[in-house]
Amino acid sequence: MKLPGPDHPIAIAPASRRVRAKVGGHVIADTAEALMLTEASYAPVAYLPREDVEMGFLSKTDHHSYCPYKGEASYFSLHIDGEMRENAVWSYEDPYPALQAIKGRLAFYPNQVEVYTVDTDV
Repeated sequence: MKLPGPDHPIAIAPASRRVRAKVGGHVIADTAEALMLTEASYAPVAYLPREDVEMGFLSKTDHHSYCPYKGEASYFSLHIDGEMRENAVWSYEDPYPALQAIKGRLAFYPNQVEVYTVDTDV
């Protein structure tokens, strides 16, 4: 386990605007409670609470990955409109202590799911 620090900074903050996730023409997530994780030189990632994601489109897979800063990630495939997007969603079910804020939240690969912000609560 590695701790975030000056050589590899990680910051988590509430999103300043509402966040939605869309696949094709379907909005599968909509939340005012997203957390934005900014890590080193990577693009920021939105982590959404499960209660704001249409979980009926997701199925857990056997795939896992490991981050020395966050821990082990679990993956979900998206099934929508007869199409499967394999391992398009990930979650840290039990992240390391420094990143407990993202526990159980969902993040989406941008090449699989369009994640965007909106100014309105509608």
